[in-house]
Amino acid sequence: MFYRENGQFKTTYASDQQIFPIAQDRWAVIALVAFAFIGVPLLVDEYMYRAILIPFLILALAALGVNLLVGYCGQISLGSGAFMAVGAYAAYNTYIRIDGMPLLLALISGGVFATLVGIFFGIPSLRVKGLYLSVATLAAQFFCDWAFLRVGWFTNNNASGSVSVSNLQVFGLPVQSPLQKYLFCLVLLVVFGVLAKNLVRSAIGREWMAIRDMDVAAAVIGIRPTYAKLSAFAVSSFIVGVAGALWGFIHLESWEPAAFGIDRSFQLLFMVIIGGMGSIMGSFFGAAFIVVLPIFLNQFLPVLGHLVGVEISTAAVSHAELMIFGVLIVWFLIVEPHGLARLWSVAKQKLRLWPFPH
Repeated sequence: MFYRENGQFKTTYASDQQIFPIAQDRWAVIALVAFAFIGVPLLVDEYMYRAILIPFLILALAALGVNLLVGYCGQISLGSGAFMAVGAYAAYNTYIRIDGMPLLLALISGGVFATLVGIFFGIPSLRVKGLYLSVATLAAQFFCDWAFLRVGWFTNNNASGSVSVSNLQVFGLPVQSPLQKYLFCLVLLVVFGVLAKNLVRSAIGREWMAIRDMDVAAAVIGIRPTYAKLSAFAVSSFIVGVAGALWGFIHLESWEPAAFGIDRSFQLLFMVIIGGMGSIMGSFFGAAFIVVLPIFLNQFLPVLGHLVGVEISTAAVSHAELMIFGVLIVWFLIVEPHGLARLWSVAKQKLRLWPFPH
């Protein structure tokens, strides 16, 4: 009864094309963002920032970029971890090699270089698709892992192979405490989320979806597959590259190439599958699920083992985490291919008719 759009008339084109045409959705999102900026800093501690909130924000941004490519354009990619690595190392080198380089500009430069690499490894999408394309993008992962591990210039010739940053500032404001890092990542996520939502509703977003649904029919009606596919790789790689720079600069502060291995690529793909392909909201759902589930299992399984009289080791918890991920992915692919975002959409549809029978 409280979730109905009765009486909400659209009298202009602008009002009809709003991102959230239903007033309840609009106010709910505004309240959620306001709570994230104001309420969360008053309630959580440093552990929550470092272990849950900051990783969630950065991985949600990366999942958003992957979803634009995989969910909206239908181009399977297993090289997302490589694009994150390119963004992190490109941002690092521009930040330390150019005097006075602003942090924000360094992060954007990481996205730009990731865009160039993404377009290069996206060229095979013009001739192959599906499993063959995933193998082609997997080559990007292996190549970047080798390059950042063997070429000393990327790590500023550090003998250990690891790099680090410190004393970060944005417009003269420090980004050092967990709260400051959280707010900085939150601002970037909100900005990129709004831009991505508008992008998929624009002409280029509709071209991506047409290519995803049937590329031959899309080409027949005048859509250029070359432009659509490469633009999807470019935009996706840019967002993933910025997320990779944030992961290195904000979350890790000191990292090595193993931080962006193939496990990261699969993790981002799992986020998109579980959260919902072709859904902006699904990117947030998937990131929240992937970040929270390991922490929940680490706390819940030992307690469960104690209750039943069985001691569960840390290794058993990690193995259980992988098994649960596998089961959930298979379950979502079979039962609900559109992921958690689809379940959320169904719940909203039922609220529209509640409390009447349906």
